[in-house]
Amino acid sequence: MESCHKFSFPLLTLLSLYMLVFVAHAEGSLTPRPFNNKITAAFVFGDSTVDPGNNNYVKTLFRGNFPPYGKDFRDHVPTGRFTNGKLSTDLIVSYVGIKEYLPPYLDPNLSIEELMTGVSFASAGSGFDPLTPQISSVVSLPKQLEYFKEYKKRLQSAIGNRRTEAIIKEAVFLISCGTNDFVVNYFTLPIRRKSYTVSAYQHFVLQSFKQVLQDLWDEGARRIAVTGLPPMGCLPAVITLYSKNAILERGCIEKLSQVGMEYNQMLQNELNSMQGRLAHLDAKITYVDIFTPLVDIIQGLRKHDFDEVSHGCCGSGYLEAGFLCNPGSFVCNDASKYVFFDSIHPTEKTYINLFMASRPVIDSLIQD
Repeated sequence: MESCHKFSFPLLTLLSLYMLVFVAHAEGSLTPRPFNNKITAAFVFGDSTVDPGNNNYVKTLFRGNFPPYGKDFRDHVPTGRFTNGKLSTDLIVSYVGIKEYLPPYLDPNLSIEELMTGVSFASAGSGFDPLTPQISSVVSLPKQLEYFKEYKKRLQSAIGNRRTEAIIKEAVFLISCGTNDFVVNYFTLPIRRKSYTVSAYQHFVLQSFKQVLQDLWDEGARRIAVTGLPPMGCLPAVITLYSKNAILERGCIEKLSQVGMEYNQMLQNELNSMQGRLAHLDAKITYVDIFTPLVDIIQGLRKHDFDEVSHGCCGSGYLEAGFLCNPGSFVCNDASKYVFFDSIHPTEKTYINLFMASRPVIDSLIQD
């Protein structure tokens, strides 16, 4: 017995020291959440800028689940994201501390655990104008909201009403949409131009957006970030279609960018107004400016280390996007040197720059 006691004491001491070292190492390796935020989940609505692959499960030509999309994503897998790597929403959920990637809601293989921390309902090609998603046969914003209601019911069945309400209350909501309404719809097809001036159409789109925002509020959203339009005249496809010489004159089409700038001001005014009305109900409704940082990137090449700003990495870079950017397309060697991956969508590096520019807004949204 005596020898047993002599052996066990140093052994227990060693085990205790080992556990202390292990725990200390584990705690040191954990990345603390910014501001010790208590954000539970992220829910995203909109178009291809925030669609991680919902269109894979929709009967539409507007898909990105084939190479060269995803060439710099984990394991080089094309997931349906219209870029070479991550989207801004992936960067946001990773920064906040929720998870590494935000998955598409329509993926039938998502677990309840995955659903609990948020999903994207966005659909590439969608818009606020009801006509816009019809053009591309994609998921409209009202349908995306229906999916959110369905999501809540699924969660309630799995974890109960109280836990579901707690998740929704402390979640962040992001809306990124509107570019297709102007680029694919209004300025490309004659239907809306017959009935609306540019100014009238801006107001029409804004009214449709306000309904989406109200519906989200009614469903429990309290922390809401809304992305404005980009400088639409700087998209390579737009330059190709509207430039007097698509090969030699690759400057931004100011007319279209001006339309986006005007709409963004109207959007900001509406968001500020709603925030003022609902602040006493713990609302955090904020505008995310992507117009200014994207213009800065395009105008300041050295500062952001981009070599090419007016055509995409895929194919000629002038018009290719979606199924026109495919496994048979030429692809640049280093997408990080390009602002755009195809003729419409930014590269991962551009999304990183836009994310960094929006950090102050994100920080204000996630702080209590």
